[in-house]
Amino acid sequence: MIRNSRKESLIAYALIAPFVAIYGLIFIYPTIDMFILSFQDAPLIGSGDWVGSDNYTRLGRDRRFGTAAWNTAYFVALSVLPGTLVALGIALGVSRLSGRLQALVLALFFLPYILPVSVVFRLWDWTLNFQFGIAMHLFDWVGIDRVPIFKVTAWFMPAVAFVTIWWTCGFSILLFLAGLRAIPQEIYEAAALDNTSRWRTFRRITWPLLWPVTALVLTIQLILQLKIFDQVYLFSQGGRPNDNLVMVYYIFQRAFVNDHGGRAAAIAVVLFFVVIIVSVLNFQLMRFAERRQ
Repeated sequence: MIRNSRKESLIAYALIAPFVAIYGLIFIYPTIDMFILSFQDAPLIGSGDWVGSDNYTRLGRDRRFGTAAWNTAYFVALSVLPGTLVALGIALGVSRLSGRLQALVLALFFLPYILPVSVVFRLWDWTLNFQFGIAMHLFDWVGIDRVPIFKVTAWFMPAVAFVTIWWTCGFSILLFLAGLRAIPQEIYEAAALDNTSRWRTFRRITWPLLWPVTALVLTIQLILQLKIFDQVYLFSQGGRPNDNLVMVYYIFQRAFVNDHGGRAAAIAVVLFFVVIIVSVLNFQLMRFAERRQ
């Protein structure tokens, strides 16, 4: 069959042109504009003066930026690895079920994932609110003093991490279940014939074969939790928001509260590169660990 390569190329370009145009309009152009804005002393909307790298050098002397960076790293440590382990454990348990019971249990764990963040906030505010929360009434019943969880800095990040794991682990569970179902059952049957214990089967068979899915879940969770904002913003209302700052929350304050567009853009650029570097390093470490197995 004779093909017209030039015609096929034109058709291919015509098919991808709408996507490229939309991608450039909503991602490439704003990203370039953000980089340019980060070198200016400018409001969020409007022109400003070129200040070079001054917005970046000021970050080293900005205590609130240091607080936001520390809180973000702390939240990632509290949520990414524990959330992945929780999802893996639940997936292993769900995989042992079958039929309608498995579908029901999986639906119960996945249901929180489809809820909007405002609903998640309201549910847990009803549960952990210091004055009328259900958990506080249980504390009263067993004789434990009430704790204003979302008003105390030491409790805030662990509580938000717990809520985030409860909210987002449903998607990770689905990924782990897909990975478990892709493992051939003949391997487990051979292990059963050798009277291999469950722990040894998991360590020698399930875990190595599930490692690519684990790396994917860790990478997705790492990217998502580095950009944490919604939960922190909502649960900080009425508390001490400056003590609970995370990177995106600080960008929001600089841009929309203080109208410091240039400084907000500089923080956004720093976060942009942190997400890229951490994600690449995490992926490379996962590949290195996979080769060592």
